[in-house]
Amino acid sequence: MVRIGYFANINHGQALVGLFNGDYQKALGPNVQIQTFLFTAGPTEMTALLAGQIDMAYVGPSPAVNSYIASNGTALRILAGATDAGALFVVTDSSGIKNASAGGVTAQLMGKTLLAPQLGNTQDIALRLYLEENHLVPGVNVTVQDTSNSNIVTAIVGGKADGAWVPQPYGSLILSKADAHLFLDERSLWPGGNFSTTELVASESFIKAHPDVVSRIVGAHVDETIWISSHKAQAVQVMNSTIQNLTGSGISSSVLNNTLTTLSFTYDPLESSVQVQAQNAFTLGFLKTAPDIAGLFDLTFLNEALTERGLPTISS
Repeated sequence: MVRIGYFANINHGQALVGLFNGDYQKALGPNVQIQTFLFTAGPTEMTALLAGQIDMAYVGPSPAVNSYIASNGTALRILAGATDAGALFVVTDSSGIKNASAGGVTAQLMGKTLLAPQLGNTQDIALRLYLEENHLVPGVNVTVQDTSNSNIVTAIVGGKADGAWVPQPYGSLILSKADAHLFLDERSLWPGGNFSTTELVASESFIKAHPDVVSRIVGAHVDETIWISSHKAQAVQVMNSTIQNLTGSGISSSVLNNTLTTLSFTYDPLESSVQVQAQNAFTLGFLKTAPDIAGLFDLTFLNEALTERGLPTISS
């Protein structure tokens, strides 16, 4: 048995496709069964992994780093990347906030109420760092509230907050449902616009106990990534169908298509961006010591899968 955690989010697209069309099970064969667990935020998911309730997970880099540091480097390893970019800072029209390119960011956001998915998650850290860099202090001259992505959409549509820093497709969903506009695409803050949004991780104990299972899952993940990237229209339909089955509500094709203009699927863990994200967490006080995450990445299984498929390997 392998227990895999993931979100009903498009940025966990490999799980949405591969777990539900049987590709992952086919890769494992009939003797190893998959049990899936649905989460809504990374810190909660990593708590489950640390408690031994799940073995592998699709999760944002910040919760993965935080858990690795908290366990003194013994809890988990990043095995592969899953998505690149796909995070938006959106604001309501009624807030009076214009956009980052208009300048005067501090004055624009002063006194506003802003939302993020969960304290310490990847978008929460991105938002808090951006505020700090613009001389804004949560609880002093700006308010930051953490809640689930679905609650964020409801709050913004209902006019209960001024803005939110969220992963896709929630940014595009807000823009389609609310009187809102884009304040900042996070890609503008990164060299080349590339930064890790989702990683595939596994507990260290599971890797040691079942390397054959891990190898097959990583291989299936690589295959799923390649298929999604080359069949985007079909992949979107499959993901949307899975999201609807999981949550009872699908997402419009226009929202999903807009999402794919800011998000890409990749098996590259984009290690350099994770290093920066880890330093950001330290800067904000989420990590008590300067992060040493040299041992966080185990790309052995990924590079074996890439070599088997005649693809270039990823350097750590």
